[in-house]
Amino acid sequence: MKKVLLSALVLAGLSLMAAAQPAVPENVIYTQRASMTITYGGPTRAEGRSYNFTPIFFIYPDGKLDQAGAEQLLESLDIQPLLDANYGTVLVVNPIGDKYDAQADFDAFVQLFNQFRGPGNLKLVGFGAGATFVNQVLAPKAGGQVAGILSVGGKAGKSVDPAGVPAYVAGKGAAKVAKPYQAAIAAHADEPLLKVVVDPASAPLKEVFADAWKEVLGRNYRYNNYGHTHYEGSPFGQYGSFELEPYLDCESMGIQRIMVEQPTGFGPQAKDGPKQLWYEYWPVELLTGAPEHSVPVMVLLHGNMNDPRTQAETSGFIQVAAQDRFFVVEMEWQGTPNYQAMGHDGIESVLYQLFAKYPQLDPSRVYAEGLSAGSITATALGIKKSHIFAAVGGHSGGIFSGPFKGYTTFDILWAEATQKRGAVEMPYCSVLGTADNVVPYIKPDNWKNNNYLNAWNAYEQMNGMEVVSEIDFSADPVFGQKLQDRETIVTNKGDGIVIETGQLYKGKVPMIKIVAVMDYGHWNFQPTARIMWDFFKQYRRDPATKKLIYLGKMAP
Repeated sequence: MKKVLLSALVLAGLSLMAAAQPAVPENVIYTQRASMTITYGGPTRAEGRSYNFTPIFFIYPDGKLDQAGAEQLLESLDIQPLLDANYGTVLVVNPIGDKYDAQADFDAFVQLFNQFRGPGNLKLVGFGAGATFVNQVLAPKAGGQVAGILSVGGKAGKSVDPAGVPAYVAGKGAAKVAKPYQAAIAAHADEPLLKVVVDPASAPLKEVFADAWKEVLGRNYRYNNYGHTHYEGSPFGQYGSFELEPYLDCESMGIQRIMVEQPTGFGPQAKDGPKQLWYEYWPVELLTGAPEHSVPVMVLLHGNMNDPRTQAETSGFIQVAAQDRFFVVEMEWQGTPNYQAMGHDGIESVLYQLFAKYPQLDPSRVYAEGLSAGSITATALGIKKSHIFAAVGGHSGGIFSGPFKGYTTFDILWAEATQKRGAVEMPYCSVLGTADNVVPYIKPDNWKNNNYLNAWNAYEQMNGMEVVSEIDFSADPVFGQKLQDRETIVTNKGDGIVIETGQLYKGKVPMIKIVAVMDYGHWNFQPTARIMWDFFKQYRRDPATKKLIYLGKMAP
């Protein structure tokens, strides 16, 4: 079993950010982590799960342990394989004094929480007196910032954070201990991830822990993107309750993932040369049994230096694909030390290869979206590769006004959009967070040459629409222009994150949909995957004439 001291590495969704850490709290007796080293700019372990939102366990024992006792406790849980499979970290946290003190040990929890800069997938595990501390102190005060709790053999608390927390309650008296957890989630019937499992049996800890991971702890993660971007860090309590999102489980949704590594060269030497990488996500019944040209194609593009599974695991599109049964492919398009960059032409080439390999794919219904740099690329694809896509969109990115690390500039895309004006139509969905500090949203002092406004204008130009180049926030305080079909959506994420949305029309057909997640940072917001897909699926492109076909309801 691997033994290490608390590391200064802090897991975050966009990247693993190294930060100077304060001294290790004296009550952290032992730390254990995954045996592999995470690298960036590509997949650390291409065949498994990505490092996005990896789990961190704070384990509170029944009483003070020395290092040997902590090792023995972790061995009884058989936790190392789980850490290795998920890039996880576990800390054994002793009480500050001889026994747990509500205030002192809560203060120590906050200190540790802040050292990890607001860990997004934090699991609390308590045994005996440690479980009592978790139930009576941490669940009421911190439940909305915790991704899951395993309580074994402790006493019940009086209440749980109103935000609710997924919990697995085991051991003697489990039914009584579970009641406050159950009462808290009763107010959140629209959030299936808020789940409480009661296990009164006295099984070995290894079995209890494995079942808790399967049923509760491994089903979800939390993170906070409200008012800031999650990888910037969030001190305890500053931004309210954390979002609760599904930890991707393809098998439970009837999705089969296929990893493809393909040499870019030819001949015997090709196997040792540059390779391309992509991941296919198939509803299992469509992989072998679907009619020809019956399955839509959704292309996902990860952000700058992200793992190439980022969009599949964090955008919400795999969950939507599981509901509506369509094919998803996420590509390593940027290139890494191990994989060749695809670029715009490479993305198109991979699509043609997929059409040849899978006749059930429908070339008339091909869509693309991405995050950040991937959004910038998807936005460019809709203009440069308009013959192959029926609609495109993106989250947290549009078109930069000037050169930026080789990405297509606004001037180049504007020229192509101008040449195609009115002759080529491309629906576009722009999703963004209004508190994004990486790619800032339009405000009264920054809207000129703004990344998002550039994208809307380029698609207005290509689609033959009026180009709204002047922003007036008196017309709409969110969008700075009048949109049709304006809607305000209050979600069940965080403390009720709000979406504002509306559409721009060409005649009677909606061509541009803008989705603003209010006070939200730079990252995916999973409920918008459904909004974007419902917009996309209204369109297809005739494979012969390349003309856009609108299948939705015409405006009056």
